[in-house]
Amino acid sequence: MLRATALVLTGAGMVALSGCGSSSGSTAGGLPAGADTLVGRYAHFDVVAYQDPTMKTLIISTGFSDLSIRDGRMWNQMTFCHADTPTDQKLEVSISDAATRAITPIATPVEVTKVDGRFHIVRPATPTAIGINLDDPANESLPTDPNDPRIFDADGDGHPGVTSKVRISDALQGEVYIARREIFAYTLTQQNEDRFAGFVTDHSEQLVVGASDPIFMAAGQWKQIDDTSRNPAIWQRIDPSWDCEKLATERASLFPPNPTIDW
Repeated sequence: MLRATALVLTGAGMVALSGCGSSSGSTAGGLPAGADTLVGRYAHFDVVAYQDPTMKTLIISTGFSDLSIRDGRMWNQMTFCHADTPTDQKLEVSISDAATRAITPIATPVEVTKVDGRFHIVRPATPTAIGINLDDPANESLPTDPNDPRIFDADGDGHPGVTSKVRISDALQGEVYIARREIFAYTLTQQNEDRFAGFVTDHSEQLVVGASDPIFMAAGQWKQIDDTSRNPAIWQRIDPSWDCEKLATERASLFPPNPTIDW
C-alpha cells in the first residue's frame, strides 16, 4: 500500500493464470458454469513485500472485494480499510485509515476460469491516482514536480497527497506527504466455497511531495520481492452488510496473523 520515505502500498501488473487439468464449459455469456455462485462480498487480506538496499518492509492491507455479474461478465470492486507497515529497521511507519481508504480503484471485469472443479480469478491492474488528479491514470505517469498543481489533500489532514507518519525516536519523528499511482492485481484460486487464496503483484509509482522535516524527503527505490509466497492474498466471503469497523473486529478470525520480515 502506501510508501513513506520508501514504503509502498499494494499494487500490481496483471499476471497470467495458467493451469493444468480439465477446464469446465462456459455459459452463453462467457463465464464458466456455476460462476454466479461467486457473486457477493469478500473480505480481503494481502501482503506486499518490498526491499531496497537499506530497508525491508511489508505492507499488509485489509478491505473488501465485491463480485457482481453485469452483461455476462464478472466485475470486481475493491475498497480498502486498514494497512500495517512493519519494517526490519528500528523505526515505526504508520498510515492512517483515512489515507488507506483514499484508494478507490475503479470496478473492473475479472477473468474467471474453472479447472478441475475449482474457480480461478485474475483481477487485472486498474491504475488509480491517489493524492493527485490524473486525466488518464492507466497511461499517464506521475509528474516529477512535487509542486504540481494537480496534487491535492486526499486524506483530509491539511497536507498535500496522503500522509505517512515515521518515528525513529522520540526526538526524531515526522510525516511524509505522498502522491501515488497505485497499480495492483490479484491471481487467486478457490480453496473452498467461500475462500480464495493466491498472490498480489505490484508496479506502483509514487512521488514524495513534502515532509514535516527535510530528512524524510529521501525516497528509496523499492521493488516488490519476486516471490509469490511473500506476497499472499486471501478473499473470504462475508455478509454484504460488513463495513470497515466490523472487519477490524473480525480480522483475527478470518485471516492469519501478520507475517514477520524473516528473509
